[in-house]
Formats: sequence, C-alpha cells, structure tokens
Amino acid sequence: MKSIILVATHKKAPVPSSNLYLPVVVGANKNAVELNRDFARDNSGMNISDKNPYYNELTAIYWAWKNLDDYDWIGLVHYRRYFIGTEYDHDLQTKILSSVDLEKYTSEFDIILPKPRNYFIESNYSHYVHAHHREPIEETKRIIQQYYPQLLDSFNNVLNNTKAHMFNMFIMKKSDFDRYCTFMFDVLSKLETRIDTAGYSTYELRVYGFISELFLDTWINNEHKKHPLKVLELPVKFTEHQNWVIKGAHFLKRKFMPEY
Repeated sequence: MKSIILVATHKKAPVPSSNLYLPVVVGANKNAVELNRDFARDNSGMNISDKNPYYNELTAIYWAWKNLDDYDWIGLVHYRRYFIGTEYDHDLQTKILSSVDLEKYTSEFDIILPKPRNYFIESNYSHYVHAHHREPIEETKRIIQQYYPQLLDSFNNVLNNTKAHMFNMFIMKKSDFDRYCTFMFDVLSKLETRIDTAGYSTYELRVYGFISELFLDTWINNEHKKHPLKVLELPVKFTEHQNWVIKGAHFLKRKFMPEY
C-alpha cells in the first residue's frame, strides 16, 4: 500500500520528517516562501494555484487530485494541525500519525477524519450565516438540488446538525478521493459563476474554502447510504497556540450579535 499525506502550508514552518508527509506550498504562483527542504508547490502540473486566496487549502487538494496518481491512499493535514498518532516527531515536538499507524488503520477503516467539532447551541447552517455572507450557502443548496439531487438530503442534514468534521482534513482511498473531488470542485466551479464577491473582505473572499468544509460530511453520508463506510475519528493536535477564550468570545458575538 502506497500512501501520502499532504501538509498544506503558506509559510515556512516545521514539518514532519517522515516520508509519509508531503508539504505543499499553496498559492505558490504568488508565494515566494523560502524552503529548507523539498516542498511541493501547488502551481505545477494541472493546478488552480491562482485561486488560493479564495479556495484556501483546496488548491493543494486539487493539485493532488490532478497530479498524484501513484498512491492508494491520500490525505491532507495543515502545517499547524496534525492527526495524533504514536510517533513522536522532534521537529513538531508532538506525537503524530505514523506510517505504522496508517497501515493498521487502513486495514480496518475506509476513511480517517478529525474528531467532529460541536457547536452545541447552533447548527452548522446557523454558525455559517452568523460568521459569513448568507448568499453562498443558499446558492450552494440550489446547485446541489439542481445537479446532485441525490446529495440534497445529506447536505441539508449536515446544515441542520450541530456537529461537523472540519478543516478539510481526511485520509481516504484514492478511488474515493477522486469521486469526492469530482463532486466538490464541480459544485464550487458552478458557485463561482453564481455569486458576486465584489464587496467581500479579504477574509470573506475565502468563501469557497469555507463552503467546502460542509461538503466532506455531505459526501460521506451519501456514500454511507450506498455502502456502509467504517470511519475512524482521530484527535487533532494544534502545533500553534490557540486562544480559546478569544475564539469563544467571537463565537458568542456572532451568535447573539448578528451585526458584529
């Protein structure tokens, strides 16, 4: 079994030393990051590197989809977020998923995801519209209804749920990865033609990356209806400091002060 886990990064940062991990510079057309090892770049081969300000880490996913054919399993993590495993990585100073871990898990499970985020007091839809513009998510629903009606119930269930697997982090079989990317990038390309982002802030221009975080559960839940998938949820380690007090304050302001 041949596996690869992409590490999406936009800056110089510590990365795992294991050959299981392939760091990929996103937005590489405009990102002149100085590298201390051989990083891949999302602007080689078939790519959408120019869309990185709008698609976030999806430009690395697209690059892998179009250019990495010689793998049985493909995954994605971030330069500051990793699946926790049993191997201690001295560069990252934490335990991360190892090749040995992955060999074991892939013999027992069909897909590996981060433990879900739970918003508790609001749905994924409510959280999205309190944090972002409403139009993109409503238009996404119309696109799925028109072009992927078989996934509409699954998408609505994800919107109505309080939990979701976030960050676009996953490890899955290449055949599943191909089908997932076909769905995701088709919907996003259609969405690009239907919304006007002229008045969006730099942060909100990342709309396609934000929307895509709701697609993974949508696709998996629909696949599960056709043939049950064994899903393993792993904890995620943040390698940069997270100020949960500030994050929580922002969450509550968006929830109870819509004008915020």
